[in-house]
Amino acid sequence: MRLLRSLVLVLVALVLVVLALANRNIVELHLLPAAVGDFIGQDWTLRLPLFLVIFGGILAGVLLGFVWEWLRAHRTRASGQAAKKQLRKIERETAKAGATTDKPRDEVLALLDQSGR
Repeated sequence: MRLLRSLVLVLVALVLVVLALANRNIVELHLLPAAVGDFIGQDWTLRLPLFLVIFGGILAGVLLGFVWEWLRAHRTRASGQAAKKQLRKIERETAKAGATTDKPRDEVLALLDQSGR
């Protein structure tokens, strides 16, 4: 299984290197539309290789997916924590009740308990 995972990682790395080598051209990435840039007097433009734009988009999508899933699963995690808290409370109450009922209430009941065993 470890060999298979290593093989998949090597193949993914190889594909990413080939993609980067094939898309080395410099592109302009405008952070604002031209009309807005002219209005505020700033031209926010980045000149980057195309593969960096592609990899940045993939990375942003993966991070957004992780955050989205973490937020979506919040309700499930919260209910699990509440159930765990309730379980601990019940265990404490059970242990406390068991400690108090183990003591014989009087000598006659203790004798009856011993003869019944």
